[in-house]
Amino acid sequence: MKTKPPIRLLLVDDHPAFRKGLAALVMSEPGMTVVAETGDGREAVELYRRVRPEVVLMDLRLPGLSGVEAIMAIRKEFPEARVIVVTTYDADEDIYRAIQAGAQSYLLKDMSQEEMLATIRAVWAGQAQLPANVASRLAERMQREELNPREMEVLDLLVKGRSNKEIADAIHLTEAAVKFRLKGLFAKLGVQDRTEAVVSALRHGIVHLE
Repeated sequence: MKTKPPIRLLLVDDHPAFRKGLAALVMSEPGMTVVAETGDGREAVELYRRVRPEVVLMDLRLPGLSGVEAIMAIRKEFPEARVIVVTTYDADEDIYRAIQAGAQSYLLKDMSQEEMLATIRAVWAGQAQLPANVASRLAERMQREELNPREMEVLDLLVKGRSNKEIADAIHLTEAAVKFRLKGLFAKLGVQDRTEAVVSALRHGIVHLE
């Protein structure tokens, strides 16, 4: 009987110890192999072009390109690419952005080995698979209205503690225009003031403190 070729994986994570553990798990499983690994988002895109893996395991926070940007770049060139996000970030906005970029699954780094291996096999077989807790957070995010680019700029500066005047100067608006943007921003986030907006943005993963 002819043996099936192994599922070929590309690992993308900027923590060498985690990547090494993930590689050891994959290589110990019959029918799976690691064909390349990197800790850099831009290099991940180059490696995908070179080795054409069946499945990519991708972290979100990466140098070069972010995980979401790398997924978008890979999927734009290779629409058939199958990507599983593996990350510590469990906020609904992170999940939403990853799925919108084209990821077929989203796993947290504290998942069991069995869940990881089962998800790899499912995604390789063409199934989009989300754990129940991730799916519920994605559903929560789908109910929230999208922020436009200008509102995102204002929110980013708000999280950095900028005053209305400082925000206005930074993005070349009048203070009145900034107040108008804030009003719309508060409505979309379902909050009453600046402090609540910052707390909501961080809790949902809309903005991250670097």
